[in-house]
Amino acid sequence: MFPIDLRSDTVTKPSAEMRWVMGGAEVGDDVYGDDPTVLELEEKGAELLGKEAALYLTSGTQGNLVALLTHCGRGDGLLLGRETHILNFEGGGMAALGGIVPMPVDDPDGLPSMAGLEAALKPADNVHFVRATLLALENTNNRRGGHASTQQELAERASWAHGHGLKVHIDGARLFNAAVALGVSAADLARDADSVQICLSKGLGAPMGSLLCASRDFVERARFWRKKLGGGLRQVGIVAAAGLFALEHNIERLAEDHENARLIADILREGGLKVSQAKRPTNMVYFSASSPAEADRLLAACRKEKVIFNKTTADTFRLVTHLDVSSEAARRAAELIVRESRS
Repeated sequence: MFPIDLRSDTVTKPSAEMRWVMGGAEVGDDVYGDDPTVLELEEKGAELLGKEAALYLTSGTQGNLVALLTHCGRGDGLLLGRETHILNFEGGGMAALGGIVPMPVDDPDGLPSMAGLEAALKPADNVHFVRATLLALENTNNRRGGHASTQQELAERASWAHGHGLKVHIDGARLFNAAVALGVSAADLARDADSVQICLSKGLGAPMGSLLCASRDFVERARFWRKKLGGGLRQVGIVAAAGLFALEHNIERLAEDHENARLIADILREGGLKVSQAKRPTNMVYFSASSPAEADRLLAACRKEKVIFNKTTADTFRLVTHLDVSSEAARRAAELIVRESRS
């Protein structure tokens, strides 16, 4: 039996069709701006996000970092949620490479609370305080259970930020998951943001890559930061073709991943396990064991049976569904977890 890998939606393997497209991709030199497949991918991404232009980058972390460095100067403040990926899982790049000061705000529902934002923002004309210049939002929010935030919720925060002279960046690594779950377009969710980063290598199933979508002027300035970070690539159309295939074929099917996550959550809950589910869930399931020792035992027992997933805390797990996990595999995995939890 092949392993059922629920560690992340980054573990997907390119399908035979995707590999075929990659093998036949027309290429050029992307640093010179003449890789036709990259240009087509960037145009497609910008169109889907309702932006003027897009820039192809190696990863979501690089996409977010390039956006932050383009928006902010050294010593500028970045307002963002306390449980965001940018703050917790991107190596502190904004501080190490940009001198950007994080200004965390509580985000119990996936986005920084309005009260928290008001409290965190300091007078821009007072020399004692960090001057915030950017608000970063994450949709879906990983650490909040894959919660999908609505366009109205995003618009409220963007309007507040713009009213205070701040720009808005969306870490949309899983923005298409949010769009599918909410029944809206990705462009709707990106409408009020000045820049948006989308990952191609998560639920969409490409082997690598991210797109930073924004105005044409912003993208040209971001291109300089990509070069400074060593992100200029050459005949990268081979993998850009995979991203293009993903955007053309793998968005609507994200609903299957969401349904499989609901199936897993239902089976775990019915089996007596404590499931923590987002208010608007997508493709993630968080659940807890009775103790750290029990969590270690359960993790090892399931891995022995080729069901693989990760802990997020000493006694909490995260399961992530994706295109390589069928409904049958999701059911088998959930039933195994319940069975092993009772042994």
